[in-house]
Amino acid sequence: MPRVHLSGAKYRCYGSGMSAPLPLSANGQLPFKYVGGDASLDLVNTVDWTTRGPAEDRLTDYERLTRWAEGAGMILARQGSQQRALAMEHPRLAERVHRDALELRWQLRRLFTAADRGERLEGSEALEELNRSLRTALAQLELVAPPRTSTPVPLRWSWRDAPVRLESILWPVLRSAAALLASDEASQIRECAGEDCGWMYVDRSRNGLRRWCQMETCGNREKAKRRAGRG
Repeated sequence: MPRVHLSGAKYRCYGSGMSAPLPLSANGQLPFKYVGGDASLDLVNTVDWTTRGPAEDRLTDYERLTRWAEGAGMILARQGSQQRALAMEHPRLAERVHRDALELRWQLRRLFTAADRGERLEGSEALEELNRSLRTALAQLELVAPPRTSTPVPLRWSWRDAPVRLESILWPVLRSAAALLASDEASQIRECAGEDCGWMYVDRSRNGLRRWCQMETCGNREKAKRRAGRG
């Protein structure tokens, strides 16, 4: 097993400012859903953001974090297996990275909610935290040559030291979040109108009037409530 790294001399914790609220409940058996239109939004959607607080947290440990990342297309299945094996060798570090993932989720939740409300992000604590985390992550991004083939192939992006860095699982999420917030689609970030949902998505509907994270869940529940109110 290769030697695990600790992000240089000092371990870097994401979202080191305002701590994420503790979830009211957790359920590691619930499936992950990828309905946000961006991996960073799908990370936010690993818990229900109810009026009482976050509930039904699906991101219960580092192993679940790797499963989520595989489904989100952030890492390959082979990389997920490598990270889980590394986590077994370093359980305490895996726990810390899992906590960092929850902090990052909260950090992104605040930023995306502000974007949905049309609030200015300049100078906000959440944006400063994201930029600090982003600098740490992007310092590991590099261009590498692909394996030799019979035809020329362009260079590709790669994360340096990713196989021996448990926290590397968060790097592509940070990059994805930054790209979304810097794009024209930042103005299309929406929060689901469903009661006690709080999931977020990019509204790419033709008329720009999407209201639900999923019609078959929140949309149908709202329809049922309306029918009951008319009965």
